[in-house]
Amino acid sequence: MQLSNIPKIKNLESGNFFVLAGPCAIEGEEMALRIAEKLVGITDKLRIPYVFKGSFKKANRSRIDSFSGIGDEKALKILQKVGQTFDIPTVTDIHTNEDAPKAAEYVDVLQIPAFLVRQTDLVVAAAQTGKTVNLKKGQFMSPESMKHAVQKVLDCQNENVIATDRGSMFGYQDMIVDFRGIPTMQQFATTVLDVTHSLQQPNQVAGVTGGRPDMIETIAKAGIAVGVDGIFIETHFDPANAKSDGANMLHLDYFEGLMTRLVAIRQTINSF
Repeated sequence: MQLSNIPKIKNLESGNFFVLAGPCAIEGEEMALRIAEKLVGITDKLRIPYVFKGSFKKANRSRIDSFSGIGDEKALKILQKVGQTFDIPTVTDIHTNEDAPKAAEYVDVLQIPAFLVRQTDLVVAAAQTGKTVNLKKGQFMSPESMKHAVQKVLDCQNENVIATDRGSMFGYQDMIVDFRGIPTMQQFATTVLDVTHSLQQPNQVAGVTGGRPDMIETIAKAGIAVGVDGIFIETHFDPANAKSDGANMLHLDYFEGLMTRLVAIRQTINSF
């Protein structure tokens, strides 16, 4: 797996899957540090390699009045503080070419959102920073087609690339995870399963994205059983009042129990 190049990542020798986890969006310093402290304690205890996730801004909103962020520099500095406080790597989304060098000054991994993964200029801008690039598979793309997105990063002389499956669009309001896509994408990149976004139900009647958090454990267990390299989970101590994507987030109180069960599954798989 292309992870050893991520600064400050720990527990790589454990044989566990790695986790990208945190709130959907950075809402403030106190909430980010509170969530990070809890997740670091759990992942250290279970020896899971961990990267803190938080979006410094949200550009792909359902409505014009949806929460988009607290200010780019303010949020990026909070991400930097999380990384420095807990000595962990961090990841954030970028949406424009200009975001790439700006965010790269504060975080360790740049993430390309699913809707933008075919934007060549954006992928190249991220790759040229030298940071690890996490490419979200578009809901409209096959796993096989992600090879071309990965190749764009490699063509920039950057081998630090991750591919993340976040489900495929099924009808107008739902996602479905095709687990055949995991071994397919593993042929050309370290592969992550985005558990929470694959359970989104976008563009509901009220213009607010819905979700199926009751299915988080089911999707996560299946991904680990299939052998995915890592999982992506958005989590919050108060999902009902989170400013973005609360409907499909895992409550922070449930994170340790879920990780404990997933580690047990991975240990079983590794024993064969």
